[in-house]
Amino acid sequence: MTFEEYRQYDALGLAALVRRGEVSPVELIDIAAARIAEVNPRLNAVIHLRVEEARNEAQQVNRDALFAGVPFLVKDLGMEVEGMPMCLGSRAYKSYRSTRDSEVIKRAKRAGLLILGKTNTPEFGLTPFTEPRAFGPTRNPWNEQYSPGGSSGGSAAAVAAGIAPIATANDGGGSIRIPASCCGLFGLKPTRGRVSWAPLLGEMWSGAAIEHCVSRTVRDSAAYLDVIQGAVPGDPYVIEPPARPYLQEVETPPGRLRIGYSLEHTMGFSIDKACEEAVLRVVDILRAEGHEVAEVPLPYLREDLANAFLAVVAGELGGDIYTLQQFLGRPVRPSDVEPSTYALYLLSQSFSAIEYVYAKRQWSIISQRIAGFYEKYDLLLTPTLARRPVPIGSLQPQGAEERLMRVVNTLRLGTAVKASIQKLADKIYDYMPWTPFANITGQPSMSIPALRTPEENLPIGVMFTARWGEEHVLFRLAGQLEKAIQWDKDKPLA
Repeated sequence: MTFEEYRQYDALGLAALVRRGEVSPVELIDIAAARIAEVNPRLNAVIHLRVEEARNEAQQVNRDALFAGVPFLVKDLGMEVEGMPMCLGSRAYKSYRSTRDSEVIKRAKRAGLLILGKTNTPEFGLTPFTEPRAFGPTRNPWNEQYSPGGSSGGSAAAVAAGIAPIATANDGGGSIRIPASCCGLFGLKPTRGRVSWAPLLGEMWSGAAIEHCVSRTVRDSAAYLDVIQGAVPGDPYVIEPPARPYLQEVETPPGRLRIGYSLEHTMGFSIDKACEEAVLRVVDILRAEGHEVAEVPLPYLREDLANAFLAVVAGELGGDIYTLQQFLGRPVRPSDVEPSTYALYLLSQSFSAIEYVYAKRQWSIISQRIAGFYEKYDLLLTPTLARRPVPIGSLQPQGAEERLMRVVNTLRLGTAVKASIQKLADKIYDYMPWTPFANITGQPSMSIPALRTPEENLPIGVMFTARWGEEHVLFRLAGQLEKAIQWDKDKPLA
């Protein structure tokens, strides 16, 4: 098999070839490893390798497994792979090695997936771009001057570049959907509680974060969720399982859906014309497919992001830094982490326990308000992002901003922390004004590729958010739109 042939198949397609004896798992690993050697020096998507281990496992794979012999990558945050590093994008954890597999990884291995390595992520998964100082920036294979998004940017760049057809991703504020949009992939954030974090955590980011994947095809995403979904004893959430396998939903007609769409920016800023065009293109396709589509007022508010979400994220980072202190055996210093990470940590210390609890309670109010929208509509459609993929470095603190942040961190200037972080937060929320809401409410949400910009050849995605527990509705619609748009037809040259 040549690389060009390998790249024409999704994960289920490769597994079918293995089952029929048309290709061996070892051959697939060798092709994927060669692709890493070819493109990773430029893209910096894969930061830890286990090629020899994968090759050995390939010789013993169960060829009847769903994903038999398929090369697979794991994001270096949230998921433990026994014997491998898990650095969370931070130099402070460079000496850490996992002594066990996460439950999701155990299930993925049983399904026949062969782990080749781990992918790059920003420090603690905090940003919608993937530029950790510990490992360097990951680049977008469609245009290497631009970001693949974050925080699952390494996984998305690797899948888009053809290293593996599927890779893990997780999403606490858009970290599956953002890189899916930037790299022309399909990315679905499941309902809160659908996938277990065991044994590392009961929940992540107060329930905002959830594990899944990025993939080229809808059916790979659905089949992978079939493999990993379901709680284990000790999990804080046990939700109703799907009525039937999600893979079956992909070919099921969605029926006539009521879809509300909005081009309002949560923070009141302007929206890139390409992102608006992507939504309007999909609106036309939806109407042609027989769906009822109407423009609607956005059910989100500026303060939902600027206050309720930021306060909880800051508090969760405070917990992450406290955990890091236990690992290091000493207080965390500004030099241990990136300046913006430490500034957010100082901000977390400025909130009282009362303020944190109040902000978290606002999440319930936000959920109740948004639930009213779903009494009238089945889905909400928005752009995934308010901007096309951004140039590498453009969302980082710049010059004077970083110098101020370093002074703030060194002197622990509480009031200045709030000012410096709020400025950085506004810059990031300008870019991603919609994705965090499905994390606040726990609803399932997906990004699908809609178009590419003619100027930079960059993908643009649109986002659908469904009612709690209704991933099946998203998979049905995604299957329909995948046939109409055929987003897997073109692939980046990188």
